[in-house]
Amino acid sequence: MIWHLIATFSAGLGAAGIAFLLRSISRQALPKWIIPAFAGIGMLGYQIYFEYNWFDHQSSRQPAGTVVTSSYKGEVFWRPWTYFYPVTTVFTVVDTNNLKVLDADGLTLVEFIEYRFEKKYIDVVTHQSYVLNCTEAQIIAISDEHQVLSKQPRSVDRDSALFLTVCSTSK
Repeated sequence: MIWHLIATFSAGLGAAGIAFLLRSISRQALPKWIIPAFAGIGMLGYQIYFEYNWFDHQSSRQPAGTVVTSSYKGEVFWRPWTYFYPVTTVFTVVDTNNLKVLDADGLTLVEFIEYRFEKKYIDVVTHQSYVLNCTEAQIIAISDEHQVLSKQPRSVDRDSALFLTVCSTSK
């Protein structure tokens, strides 16, 4: 977080330096307000760059064997440019190295952990354990103590990235 703040201020200082140089080259013909305007544009430009590269940066930091199973692009009210080009704010990954395959009554069950990354004012990471029934394409959440958290499993589309990742890796 502190490095992000330092980078924002550095971008502003760099852009203000360019404006100062342009003002000096033009022998003060450019108005004085160009310096703080360039500083603001530089800081805003870095913020926009950082927001649109957050997903690529975070997904590249994941260990080998993790697969991105879903992502969400959306608009944010205080970032009006996201209405023209939505930004990825949430994505989930599954660690395929830690899948536990169980065979019970002719059903193929796979236990796995799904990690959810959210871009808020700070990055938030949550995790949830699941059991996916690959035979019937149903998923149910479980606790860390392997207790079922919901009464009804929900259906999973057999073409979804989650189903294909978990069930094809478990074979």
